[in-house]
Amino acid sequence: MASESSFDVVSKIDRQEVDNALNQAAKEIAQRYDFKGTGASVDWSGTEVIAMSANSEERVKAVLDVLQTKLIKRGVSLKALDAGEPRVSGKEYRLDATLKEGLSQEDAKKIGKIVRDEGPKGVKTQVTGDELRVSAKSRDDLQAVIALLKGADLDVALQFVNYR
Repeated sequence: MASESSFDVVSKIDRQEVDNALNQAAKEIAQRYDFKGTGASVDWSGTEVIAMSANSEERVKAVLDVLQTKLIKRGVSLKALDAGEPRVSGKEYRLDATLKEGLSQEDAKKIGKIVRDEGPKGVKTQVTGDELRVSAKSRDDLQAVIALLKGADLDVALQFVNYR
């Protein structure tokens, strides 16, 4: 029975779901009455940044709210979206939201520390690139670690993959 079980903790986003949410938000903004004549828009700016613009600070925040609602409906965590503050650009207000993907070294170390301090004994963690491998003899211990990490208040969106 001596084999170890493991899973990987990653922070990835489904690009297709984000793109679908962005298209739905753009369609809703184009059709909604309260956005008529305000120059409100939402679109990709490169591969990692979503650019929003409108003629007032409140309107650009409303555009962000519409986008966040669409992301939630498509199952994308809002922790993966890092929205800045609205800024004036000419006659319009602009807001850029960056997509965060991958675990940074600091986040991986923080998650590893949580597992070591609060998790079951005998659970090992190992950082490899932008993911964290968690291994243990018992699958029950791994289930306990997953429950612990889901309940932890972290500022990154976590997924659990390669459970074996």
